[in-house]
Amino acid sequence: MSLRISPSILSADFGHLVAECERVGTTADWIHVDVMDNHFVPNLTLGLPIVESLVGKISLPIDCHLMISDADRWAPGYAEAGADSVTFHVEAATNPLQVAKDIRAQGARAGMALKPGTSLDDYVDLLPHLDMILIMTVEPGFGGQSFMADQMSKVRKARELITAGDLDVWVQVDGGVSAATIQECADAGADTFVAGSAVYQSADPAKVVSTLRELADAATSTSWWCAH
Repeated sequence: MSLRISPSILSADFGHLVAECERVGTTADWIHVDVMDNHFVPNLTLGLPIVESLVGKISLPIDCHLMISDADRWAPGYAEAGADSVTFHVEAATNPLQVAKDIRAQGARAGMALKPGTSLDDYVDLLPHLDMILIMTVEPGFGGQSFMADQMSKVRKARELITAGDLDVWVQVDGGVSAATIQECADAGADTFVAGSAVYQSADPAKVVSTLRELADAATSTSWWCAH
């Protein structure tokens, strides 16, 4: 079972983004970029020009999480700009199936995110058209929030559906992921983990990423959903 750690630069020093991305070295698998527009969520971070500037300047692939309105219009542009994975919020999409197709058409992986209050039940039919489903374990908009353990039932359900359908879809969790919570996420069925403040508020981000991976590996080695 391959697990992925995707440090979020939301908690990094925006004045030195390229250097901050490289601080995780080769221990991470992706760099997670949170795009917020102050409409879909009450925060404003960075947008397409910054993503474009990072492409080709950092060694890790870019995992874009779009917390923006009108995903139908804007999401494909991030894939076109060179992001390797683009995740849109289903709550912000008029036609989520078409958004996923448009992202894939630009050569990127297509991800769909669900806010804590959004049920997975209404979107089960979309799973075969996705490369990743992101279960938010905090309310989207700000870093450093407390982990919402009640979302683990949604993670588990996503994993059960993916397994039953024999689908190649990653299950990502984002929000409050740390050494104290990552094993709970992994045991529930997550295989891709976004960690922001836990990584970038450390003096040694690369070491934290390695520790998170070890903890997740240990949890999945005995978990119900992994083949033994």
